[in-house]
Amino acid sequence: MTTQIVLVPGFWLGEWAWSDVTHLLSTKGYAVSALTLPGQGADDPNRAVVGPQDQADAIIAALDPAASRRVLVAHSGAAIPATLVLDQRPDLVDHAVWVDTAPVADGSAMDADLEGDALLLDAVWDAELEGGSMRDLTDEQLATFRERAVPAPGMVVRQPVRLTDEARHAVPGTVVCTAFPSSDYMTYAQQGVPFLRALPDYPDLRYVDLPTGHWPMWSRPGDLAEVIAEAADGT
Repeated sequence: MTTQIVLVPGFWLGEWAWSDVTHLLSTKGYAVSALTLPGQGADDPNRAVVGPQDQADAIIAALDPAASRRVLVAHSGAAIPATLVLDQRPDLVDHAVWVDTAPVADGSAMDADLEGDALLLDAVWDAELEGGSMRDLTDEQLATFRERAVPAPGMVVRQPVRLTDEARHAVPGTVVCTAFPSSDYMTYAQQGVPFLRALPDYPDLRYVDLPTGHWPMWSRPGDLAEVIAEAADGT
């Protein structure tokens, strides 16, 4: 019987972003799949029309019903389709790992005011640098990120998510807190900060502090892999 781990990258990224973590988890014997979501491939011709459901469908297709245990790992903006997966197929996810992100609430959108077909990394690069998002990344990693980043599909960024099945709240999870500590996550959630306001609806969450920037798959891949492995082992 196999434990499957599905790694889902956030905005601007493809499966390549998980290469270090994929290698580390594969050497531990897990069946690891890193995804490039629809609309996030380097030359995806459908980027302008890809929506959250298209990405959720791709994740559902990647989850193996025959696996003994399935762990879904979502980074950043991947929380949008990942939450849709929990809502529509909670039976396919035994544990969710939220990497510097959280399950979204019904009606949420990352940026409902976004104009155009895509969100470009260059549009937010300076703000991300100044805000500490890129903390602990080397110059080489920053250069690779900027070179390989693709536009995030505009519909995924601005389209509100519609959720209907409260069974999603019963899926256990781990919240990996990197950009700010877990105590802040919980405080902000109680205050109703939009991208964290669904957290109180999930009673079976473990919070893990992993201080670094927003991209721990590059800055702390070994530590992140260990947290994911613990989720895969049910410890």
